[in-house]
Amino acid sequence: MGSPRKGLRTTAVGAVSATLLAGTALGLAPAAQSAPGMQAAAAGVRFVDIAGDGGTTLKANVVTPTDDDGTRRYPLIVLPTSWGLPQVEYLAQAQKLANSGYVVVSYNVRGFWESGGHIEVAGPPDIADASKVIDWALANTPADADKVGMAGLSYGAGISLLAAAHDKRVKAVAALSGWADLIDSIYSDRTQHSQAAALLDGAGNITGRQSPELKQIFKDFFASNLAREPEIIAWGKKRSPATYVDRINANGTAVMMANAWGDTIFPPNQYADFYEKLTGPKRLELRPGDHATNEATGLLGLPNDVWTDTARWFDHHLKGAANGIDREQPVRLKSRSTGGYEGYPDWKSVTATRKKIDLAGTTTIRANVNSGADGGIVFLSSILDQVAKLPPMASMPFLPRRYAAVWQSEKYTSAGRVRGTTKLHTTVTSNKESGTLVAYLYDVGPLGLGKLVTNAPYTFHGQTPGKPFGVDLELFSTAYDVPAGHRLALVVDTVDPLYIEHNPTGAQLTFSSPPADPSYVSVPLGG
Repeated sequence: MGSPRKGLRTTAVGAVSATLLAGTALGLAPAAQSAPGMQAAAAGVRFVDIAGDGGTTLKANVVTPTDDDGTRRYPLIVLPTSWGLPQVEYLAQAQKLANSGYVVVSYNVRGFWESGGHIEVAGPPDIADASKVIDWALANTPADADKVGMAGLSYGAGISLLAAAHDKRVKAVAALSGWADLIDSIYSDRTQHSQAAALLDGAGNITGRQSPELKQIFKDFFASNLAREPEIIAWGKKRSPATYVDRINANGTAVMMANAWGDTIFPPNQYADFYEKLTGPKRLELRPGDHATNEATGLLGLPNDVWTDTARWFDHHLKGAANGIDREQPVRLKSRSTGGYEGYPDWKSVTATRKKIDLAGTTTIRANVNSGADGGIVFLSSILDQVAKLPPMASMPFLPRRYAAVWQSEKYTSAGRVRGTTKLHTTVTSNKESGTLVAYLYDVGPLGLGKLVTNAPYTFHGQTPGKPFGVDLELFSTAYDVPAGHRLALVVDTVDPLYIEHNPTGAQLTFSSPPADPSYVSVPLGG
């Protein structure tokens, strides 16, 4: 499998290069990166160098309100950049926030572009950098020390949540398309999300300088080095806001999170789980799309729901504005099918109604072959679903049963709404000690064509060949409407281009439903 992985990473690097070139054309390139002292054309904007942890230089820009007369103090918002993007990434939003009365400091995180140091993946130096930026802003701008917020997209979202756990001065956070659990995001159920990790690796090599530790982590990750698995998990947990949720709760930080149903880098489950553990003011927004696609137009200064709600969140929690955001339902979803917004009092209410599909009988499939059911291509597939409602598809009658196990529900006489997390419970017997399976839930029309509703991978190691074992798997959360007259189908196979699979040559998987422990898939399906 070494050659396919190398090819995947090469393709990812090419894709990242094209993305960065497109960003340059859109004005996102760091044209002003090398001029730390110069004044930008827009009033109230200046480029500066900030000394981060250990004296590491962080390139930054500062945007202050145009009505600043030197006597007032303004709420402060700190914006760490996304993975691979320069400091001007947030300039359009920073100017909007400044115009409404905020001091905004956006900085290039260490290891990328012209900031110093190495990429630490939200490690301790990155967390310390955030506090250093706050220190600098309080000393060099008219920022109010009692009204500090942080926000970020993707990498900046993770750093913002981590900083809030370690710095009590951060009163409010808006974490957009970020992560709460890094391991659950790209190594869920012991399965490497290879396309997602390859994009991160490629972008890191093109736009920054990876630390020796990070290079080793990527090497072990792609090589499926089980001997190093405990170290990889510990490395990821150290960089996961979920590890420090008690600190965030103790600080009383107001946390808003937004993500996409089809985020192929940071799937929504881990945000939903984290949201449930937060005890302070909180808000969760989930929309169709892929990683950062919902926020992208806002970076260009165009009208954007996510950035509008971000401003409202800060207005209320930093300025005390009575704008009603605290009275709205805190869980806000947008369906992939209808595009309408729905509000819920909590995440549990999203999944309150469930229906089971029995996975009866005994089915054996052979491994190492893609049956034709898969999760698509990173970014492309979810964007097609977002824009044209065209998710990956598979024909149920034509899926080869020697490589794919297929179970279908009865036809639903009325339309149904899948909301939340589908759960699979089954018994598996393998003829090998290691293996990977991928479960898919499809919406199947009258002609047998299935549209992908959700999926998730599962990997096992150290099982006794021929001995049954239980599998419990949560598929990625979603919001999808099933038309009347359609069925739901669960498909399980062993190969998906999105993931690294661990099936040895000649592997076979048998799925059974013992009377004492029946197999089923539980779907959060309501009317």
